[in-house]
Amino acid sequence: MGTPLGDFIRVKRDSIQPESLGLPDRGRRRAPGLRRSDLAARAGISVEYLTRIEQGRDRNPSVAVVNALADALSLDPSERSHLRYLSKITGGECSAHPRPTPPPRDVRPSVLQTLRLLEPGIALVTNRLGDVLAYTGAYEAVMRGSGLLDADAPNLTRYAFTDPRARTFFADWDDVADEQAFDLWLGPAVENSEWLSAELAPLAGPDFTRRLNRHVVPQRGALRLNHPSGSELRLLRVTFELTEEAQQLVVHLPADEGTAQAVDQLCRHSHGQLRAIS
Repeated sequence: MGTPLGDFIRVKRDSIQPESLGLPDRGRRRAPGLRRSDLAARAGISVEYLTRIEQGRDRNPSVAVVNALADALSLDPSERSHLRYLSKITGGECSAHPRPTPPPRDVRPSVLQTLRLLEPGIALVTNRLGDVLAYTGAYEAVMRGSGLLDADAPNLTRYAFTDPRARTFFADWDDVADEQAFDLWLGPAVENSEWLSAELAPLAGPDFTRRLNRHVVPQRGALRLNHPSGSELRLLRVTFELTEEAQQLVVHLPADEGTAQAVDQLCRHSHGQLRAIS
């Protein structure tokens, strides 16, 4: 049985063309991408050892080996961070609780006060599982009609994969789906991300599982929304990590003048106010 670490290494290896690394073309290959032998040689480890890592038969590669594989795969900083995190999961440093429970949903009072000061800005507090924990009136105005905030406990990940309206509302739904699936690996705790993915997988189907297991680090460009009002909104996202609570304060900024005017109109006709969900 494979492991998240082995799956990620194999996916990255399959995505690399040998010529991009200056390696000679050795003719037809049974699988796409970089040969296992080439990766092992670049990392300075044996093919047998790399095979054991990829197949999950070796779950505790040393830090030096993990770094060597990152170098051999030419990973960027985000991918390197993800590789180290998967190594910890695979090695049992982040062992799962036998009966996982949902993470806490409380938001620190000082963070709620910060949200109030951001009005009429578009901002929310969330976590890596996609839980929407608090939001400004402007965020409610922008999301109104999308269906996201209809649930008693709104969750971006669940919405993206199970609500048909999400595929229209998010102009770049594929990118958003990749972001939400990837963030489950960065959840407040491994047991919590497993809790949500176990609950979500039967509803979301194989597309969710495929995205979760391919480990593509998202680019997180501008968020494009097909708003029910008829406007297309382009929002830049600025994220502030709330490390103590494993939460994020996310501020959405209009990316162009047309979006700024459309948001102003939406907020002008809105009576929304700060809301915390606990």
